[in-house]
Amino acid sequence: MSIELLAPAGDMEKLQMAILYGADAVYLAGERFGLRAGAGNFSPDELKQALEYAHQKNKKVYVTMNTLPHNQDFTGMESYIRTLAQWCADAVIVSDPGVFSLVRQTSPELPVHISTQANVTNYHSARFWQKQGAARVIAARELSLKELAVIHHELPTLELEAFVHGAMCISYSGRCLLSNFMCGRDANRGDCAQPCRWKYHLVEEKRPGEYFPVIEDDTGTFIFNSKDLCMMEYIPELVQSGVTSFKIEGRMKSAFYVATIVRAYRMALDAYLADPLHYTLQPRWLQEVSKVSHRSFTTGFFVDKPGPESQNYGTSTYIRTWEFVGVVRGYDESDGTLLIEQRNRILKGDEVEIVQPNGLDIPLTIGEMWDMEDNLITSAPHPQMLLKIKLDQPVQKDSMLRKRNA
Repeated sequence: MSIELLAPAGDMEKLQMAILYGADAVYLAGERFGLRAGAGNFSPDELKQALEYAHQKNKKVYVTMNTLPHNQDFTGMESYIRTLAQWCADAVIVSDPGVFSLVRQTSPELPVHISTQANVTNYHSARFWQKQGAARVIAARELSLKELAVIHHELPTLELEAFVHGAMCISYSGRCLLSNFMCGRDANRGDCAQPCRWKYHLVEEKRPGEYFPVIEDDTGTFIFNSKDLCMMEYIPELVQSGVTSFKIEGRMKSAFYVATIVRAYRMALDAYLADPLHYTLQPRWLQEVSKVSHRSFTTGFFVDKPGPESQNYGTSTYIRTWEFVGVVRGYDESDGTLLIEQRNRILKGDEVEIVQPNGLDIPLTIGEMWDMEDNLITSAPHPQMLLKIKLDQPVQKDSMLRKRNA
């Protein structure tokens, strides 16, 4: 049984970390036509480099073209599609029928995946897209496990992808007008301002200036503020429903977030696929996904229709119990020296965890530290400063250091 673990890649570093920490494939965007204008995204040269890097590692790259374009947005699209085909992109992700038809007309050999923005909620719609030539459908987030199983039963040769972890949009599969209305930033063309995360009070029409909290405190409320999706506890059910690609949300998230979530799902998914009959969820995997910045978790629509418990009415603040403080750039076995690139402040005496791609973590109390001129230091004052510490065991390159927040 082959199940794909699909990770977000907002830039080249995130792509590399996703692959290193266990992703089978990544999804990303060029500078146009994708739904995350705020992500780093990839210039043409970077996109070519990303495809070459991933293919050298025997991994796949899916390029998002899932905006809902206006007439002027099609300028340059044909040449972009041809370029992606020439560079052997593994698929493009589209939601608009016009974009779909242009891809099929311009480069019919280029596989097409139907975006969650296309709102595929039933097997009739999925069958329509398969007949047009789509290789995969990314299910609408509003589908349950039972509904996914029906689609798979009716269309067993169609690849079925589903989001299993990450931020949830309050609107129907992301089709939101709130950002456009309030900020002039079109969510459906990649520029969402996320007003669903802002603070709100009610104002009665005939009482201007009188603000009524929706809940009984004075901090406001977040009436559109969904919890984050986490399906870690339902991996067997997802596989049995016919999902062939487990998708992690987060092109706007950090490399630390991507690597941590990918590694946790990699360990859990591998354990299940190795022995489905005796699979047991390990508490450590759930702990791992809670060690990155996140909101409280929900299972969305997968298990049951979400109720009030799936919304966070008190705050839109992220839960941050651990902090990403550094990346291992090398280990010198001759003198037991670890080379670290600082990402957040590191102090002598800090208790940290070294998070390795292979899943074997190393607890460490930071002892003596040296800068690159071999001067003893007690802290690393400069962002991305290189420093050295002693460690009596080898560490994988690109391992991450994290410490618990005070």
